[in-house]
Amino acid sequence: MATKAPAHDGSDGKSGAAKKNKRDSDVPPPLPEPLRVPVADSHTHLDMQRGPVDEALAKAAAVGVTTVVQVGCDLPGSRWAAETAAAYDGVWAAVALHPNEAPRLADLDAALDEIDALAALPQVRGVGETGLDYYRTGPEGAAAQAHSFRRHVDIAKRHGKALVIHDRDAHDDVLRILAEEGAPDTVVFHCYSGDADMARICARHGYHMSFAGNVTFKNAQPLRDALAVAPADLVLVETDAPYLTPVPHRGRPNAPYLIPVTLRAMADIRGVDEDTLAEAVAANTARVFGYER
Repeated sequence: MATKAPAHDGSDGKSGAAKKNKRDSDVPPPLPEPLRVPVADSHTHLDMQRGPVDEALAKAAAVGVTTVVQVGCDLPGSRWAAETAAAYDGVWAAVALHPNEAPRLADLDAALDEIDALAALPQVRGVGETGLDYYRTGPEGAAAQAHSFRRHVDIAKRHGKALVIHDRDAHDDVLRILAEEGAPDTVVFHCYSGDADMARICARHGYHMSFAGNVTFKNAQPLRDALAVAPADLVLVETDAPYLTPVPHRGRPNAPYLIPVTLRAMADIRGVDEDTLAEAVAANTARVFGYER
């Protein structure tokens, strides 16, 4: 997460228009029309968003997003996810070390042992986001990422929790490690980033694919092609908030209450009405994370 720059008086010479655009980018988008069928945000980061948790959950519920999965990316974030899920109805946790976190840790296995302990908690329903990321971490970090990913696969299997995968520029190796280790019963490719061919591979293995706001981006035709061929019983929706805000609000803060914008775009891509898709993703998310709707 980027460090927020300190405020200043504007004496750097920026034009009034540039300042206005910067201010506009900080303004949260308006609430969309509520969904008729309640759904879940299958992957969010409330700890990285502005404002109190209560407010974020209330805004989400007001538009039909009644459940969120709070996802940890490091030890403090995973502890917070577990604590928050214990404190709020409709919040479940996933815990893990993000693949970019793994190479930074002096004692990776000790950190993974704590993730293992957190994964045993009843409010923790997922192990993730784990996986491989070759975009931000170079070859020098590949071994640590792979080791961490394999440990997370084992943790998910032993605790019977969903494995939530972060896969960036690493499709072949992610699929290979899943095959080598033996995948858990439930696998979710968070913020699905593959193409239609990979979606067919995931479908053959019963892996779930969770789509975020980037499916609405102009350059995201491969994602839309993948969504179009993904089986309805393997599709989830997420925000990955505060990131990946869907069009037409791209560039402004994302939050769980914007799920309806992404879901309606997904319904258009699949050629179904929003209620049909909402019913499917709601059932899928409850099944994946093991809760009652």
